[in-house]
Amino acid sequence: MHIISKPEADEYAPYTLMYIDLVPNDGQVLQHLQTSLETLTAFIKACPAGSLSTPHADGEWTIKEILVHIIDDERIYCYRALRYARGDNTELPGFEQDDYVPYSRANERGVDDILAELAAVRQATITFFKSVDAEALLRRGVGSGNIMSVRAAAYHICGHEMHHLESIRANYFPDAA
Repeated sequence: MHIISKPEADEYAPYTLMYIDLVPNDGQVLQHLQTSLETLTAFIKACPAGSLSTPHADGEWTIKEILVHIIDDERIYCYRALRYARGDNTELPGFEQDDYVPYSRANERGVDDILAELAAVRQATITFFKSVDAEALLRRGVGSGNIMSVRAAAYHICGHEMHHLESIRANYFPDAA
C-alpha cells in the first residue's frame, strides 16, 4: 500500500485548500484518485445525454467542458509534480483555464471518448505518484507564482475532481442532491 500523507499548509497555495480538504486524511490519496474516477464515471454515464453539452446557465461550462477541464488540470499538475520530484527548480508559468475551454472542443466529442481519456490520464497519474519516493514527495517547486509540494499536487488533483463532481451535482441536478 502506498501511503502519501496530507500536505502541510505551507506546501500549497491557500486557494488549494478547498480541494485538499475534500480528500480524506488517511494517506490513501492514490486509492481516492481511483475511487473518485469510478464515482465520476458512473455518475456521468447516468446523466441524460442532453445535459452533457448544455450549460446550466449562460456563460457557464457544460459538463463535457468540465470533464475536459479536469483532464487538462490533472495533466498540468502531474507535470508540475514530475518537475518538482525530479528536482527541477525552474519556476513554471500559470495557465488560464478559461482560455483552454473553447480550444478543447469538448462539446463536439462523445462522452465515452472523454471518459476514456480521463481514465488514461488518471492511470498515468496514479502510476507516476506510485513511483515517487518519500523524499521526492516533499520536494517543492513554484508554479503560477505559488509553492507546491509533490504530494500537495496529488491531493490537489484528487480534490479538484471531487470539487467539480459536487459542482455538477449542485448546478445541473439540484433536485437529486
